[in-house]
Formats: sequence, C-alpha cells, structure tokens
Amino acid sequence: MGAAVLPERVWQPEGEPRAVIVAVHGMNDHKGAFAMFGAFAAGRGFRVVAYDQRGFGENPDRGSWPGADRLVADLREKVARERRRFPGLPVFVLGESMGAAVAILAFSETVAAPPDGLVLSAPAVWGGAALNPLYRLSLWLMARLFPDMELTGESLGRRASDNLEVLRALARDPLFIKRTRVRVIEGVVALMDEAARRAEAIRPSALVLVGGHDEIVPPQVQLAFAARIRAPCTLLLYPEGWHMLLRDLQRRRVWEDILAWIEGRTPPSGLARACTEAPPVRAALF
Repeated sequence: MGAAVLPERVWQPEGEPRAVIVAVHGMNDHKGAFAMFGAFAAGRGFRVVAYDQRGFGENPDRGSWPGADRLVADLREKVARERRRFPGLPVFVLGESMGAAVAILAFSETVAAPPDGLVLSAPAVWGGAALNPLYRLSLWLMARLFPDMELTGESLGRRASDNLEVLRALARDPLFIKRTRVRVIEGVVALMDEAARRAEAIRPSALVLVGGHDEIVPPQVQLAFAARIRAPCTLLLYPEGWHMLLRDLQRRRVWEDILAWIEGRTPPSGLARACTEAPPVRAALF
C-alpha cells in the first residue's frame, strides 16, 4: 500500500513546540473540526496537526469507505512522521468519535513509533451487544442490496452539540458530508465493533472524554469501554457535555483539561478520575 498525501492543516506555535498533537476527525467531518482547539493549543505552545482521513474532507475519494486498515496505517504514518520531524518531543494523538476508534485500533498493537498518549474524545466504541441486533441486521441487508444508497440520519432526531452556531456552520460546510452511503455506515459500524473489543489491548496512556448528554454514542457505552482499559487511563465525564466536546459551549474547559493532562498536570476542571472508577453503567438503548 503506497503512502497517500492527505490534506492537512497545522497550527504552529511561536518558537519550539512543547509537544505535538496529531488530531483525527470523526465520521463525515474533516480537519477543520479542530480549528478552534488548534488555535487555542498553538497559543499555548503546542503544535497541532489535523488531516483529512481517506474518504473524507478534500480527498479525491470523498464519500467512499477506504477500510479500517488504511485509516490505521495513515494515522501510524502521521505519528511516525512527527516523531522524525521533532525527535525528542512528546507526540500525542487526539481522536474524536470515529477518529478515536481509529486511534484505538492503531495503537492497541506494538508499533515502531507509538504516541506518548491517546486522547479519546467521545470514542465511537458502540459495537457488539450494545448495538441493537435489529438495527445491525437491517444494515447488513441494506449494505448488500443498496450499498450506494445515501442516508442523512435526519429522521433520528439526534443533536451532536449544544453549540447551535457550530451546527449551523456544519450544515453550510461543503466539506462536511451530509448524505452517507450505506457501505460507509457498515464500515464505520465494523470499525466501532473492533475498537470496542480492543480496550484491554490499548498500549499508550489514555485520556477518555465523555459527554453526559451525548446523543450520538451513548455515554454508558463509552464509560463501559473506559472501565476496561488496562493502560494508565484518566476519565473526564462532563455532565453538561455533548458529542462534539471540543466544539460545545463549554469547550474551553475541555481544551484546558486536555493540555493539562498532556503536560502531566491535574486537569483543572476537577472532574478527573481513574477509568476503572467509571460510574455504574445502565443499559444502552438505540
């Protein structure tokens, strides 16, 4: 598999960076998802590199499903490249939703250039028994009968953030995919399935961010996943948070917690706890 030149955006601090953050966006999103966080982090001395995953953003195969293996290989190469470019600097991965699932798969195995830590924001780990069997069967049938049918998800009536300005901007954003092919949805579900199974295998230290109001990936599913992580792991459950924690109205609180954790400081929100101390899990519904 040849290496692809994936569109990327970099937020570079003045002077030498304190650390590098490789940011991986979620389903149907693109590198612009990290614009606000990238500017904030760069202003505090961190280099942030976000890129469009294959099948998304400005890539020529936009709207297709490249397969989990390619997404994983791309992330590993991005981290290895930053290691080569800034030898001696800590390198972290920040994955949002589907991007967090890609990060889990990429670094739950031994690799040559692992990151120093993973920040998993609203991780898409909704797989296995947590996903309604009827939904899974319907998706399997549709993927074989109508793989290129496009769905919008509007009928689900779910909201990703309490930041209405951001949601309106995404509705106007030509790079944000509004209609998703069934074959892509099937690929993402398989990715979530595999990520959900890898909790115990995660190698780097992890920070898991969960929004109490998440309507995209049930908080209970995320908390159950976090509780199974055996690597050093910190959990931040934001009672007022939604799925897009980095863009919610309380986003600055989340940003400050992330940078504190990367620096080895106690997250200032006061919400940090060990992942093994996750709150009790209720049954997840779809």
